[in-house]
Amino acid sequence: MSEQSLPDEARPEYAAARPEDAGALPEYAERVLEVAELIPPGRVMTYGDVAEWLEEGGPRQVGRVMSLYGGAVPWWRVVRSDGVLLPGHEQRALGHYRAEGTPLKEASRAAQGHLPRLDMKRARWDGGGRADAHI
Repeated sequence: MSEQSLPDEARPEYAAARPEDAGALPEYAERVLEVAELIPPGRVMTYGDVAEWLEEGGPRQVGRVMSLYGGAVPWWRVVRSDGVLLPGHEQRALGHYRAEGTPLKEASRAAQGHLPRLDMKRARWDGGGRADAHI
């Protein structure tokens, strides 16, 4: 994904271009991470859900923020809309999902790696009535 599709404040070079903000987290990234922290244990939001909640950006921008800055928040709660576990992080995410009781769909024997998927109908969180309390 190109950094050019990120809002200006979420682009790493944009933050670095302003010496007074050097090392500071871009404002858009802060907002994305704050939403990730709101998601209750055992529930998930898709990248698109987070963008819709913020009324800014889109799934790719949220995914980019999560890949760059998401390590300090419950990253496993921001997911793909198809419920497939994050490639390269499947086992770590699966451990979190099982510990939190996140609804999963067991994989068929034909599924690659026999990994379960998230049961998006049951696991997806809509913000719990906080739609008016945008960050």
